Amino acid sequence: MIGPGPVEGLLRELAPQALGAMLRRGHGDFGAAEDAVQEALLAASQQWPGEGVPANPRGWLITVAARRLVDWQRRETARRPKEAAAADWVPTEELCTPGPDSAAAARDDSLALLFLCCHPELPRPAQVPLTLRAVGGLTTAEIARAYLVPETTMARRIGRAKKRIADTGLSFALPGPSEFPVRLVAVLEVLYLIFNEGYTASSGPLLHRADLTVEAIRLCRQLNAQVPAEGEVAGLLALMLLTDARRAARVDTNGALVPLAEQDRTRWDTGLIAEGTALIDASLRDHPVGPYQLQAAIAAVHGEAHEAEDTDWTQIVSLYGILARIAPSPVVTLNRAVAVGMADGAPAGLAVLDELDDDPRLAHHHRLAAVRAHLLEMAGDPVAARRHYELAARATASAPERSYLLNRASRLA
Repeated sequence: MIGPGPVEGLLRELAPQALGAMLRRGHGDFGAAEDAVQEALLAASQQWPGEGVPANPRGWLITVAARRLVDWQRRETARRPKEAAAADWVPTEELCTPGPDSAAAARDDSLALLFLCCHPELPRPAQVPLTLRAVGGLTTAEIARAYLVPETTMARRIGRAKKRIADTGLSFALPGPSEFPVRLVAVLEVLYLIFNEGYTASSGPLLHRADLTVEAIRLCRQLNAQVPAEGEVAGLLALMLLTDARRAARVDTNGALVPLAEQDRTRWDTGLIAEGTALIDASLRDHPVGPYQLQAAIAAVHGEAHEAEDTDWTQIVSLYGILARIAPSPVVTLNRAVAVGMADGAPAGLAVLDELDDDPRLAHHHRLAAVRAHLLEMAGDPVAARRHYELAARATASAPERSYLLNRASRLA
């Protein structure tokens, strides 16, 4: 619903704030509140490009959305007299007057909205698209394109999540102190998933989806600003910044994937590297160590190397060893195998990789075959390396990754 041009970014940023205001004002129907906000966004996209952005754009959106919501409630009340109480909810003068001192326009409820979308009562497949829709401001069509599913399919998924919120009566409020740590874990996982899907799309013609990575970083920045005492939030933000700093060098002029070792590091964003490194240094100094902080520390070691051969692989192996102890996973083992191979030689890396042979979680994942191919090529076994590059190419749904893997295989022919 958001039109093109400079107004689009502003509306995307303001959409969750307007939705939060609607929910905070006492209306628990998530779907109705979002519909009202979407109507306000549509009105803004039609009016602002020609008439100019109002002095208080957030207040303007909240006012218009509130009026739409009241109109809807009055229609519902007329159809269902027993719900006359709904007519009592009307926008206050504070809300309707989009002045600079409006409390409704000044308060940002995005954090509470983020925790609501990541509530454990909602299934994980619903949490990610609902977060992108309600908090990230992406349209259903954009989310559907990111995950390569029909828009109607994604609309149903998001609709079920909204209905779940209504049916379970989930409250629009930040969790209490006892519940906060568990809920924060879920929020960080969702932001991490959004970023990863944007940085390396799991399927489709594009390697990178900037709309997803930008939103994940924006939301994580906001979360870090509101809970600065949480070391893992700063760790995740640092990880995103340090990883995203390499984005421009990850593809060549033809859009083909460029592996880390072959990237032109002059194209890395030194500003993001400096910011991410400072964040992780402070987080590790001031907070207990967690998985996101360790991954950020590994990314910082890569960021410090001006050339691929300058990479301190021994330090990276040590960091992966700690990560494997506190948060073991097949992906950690996979990455540790690469690091060990670079630090201690390909046979040592292949020995680590053997630990994953019977792990069903990676049985059909292309990265297992791709890493094995890489280490086999390093070990001087081009026949086996080629076979595994081809196996990995068949297993991935990402066109850029498939092209890269097949190109590696062809080099070994």
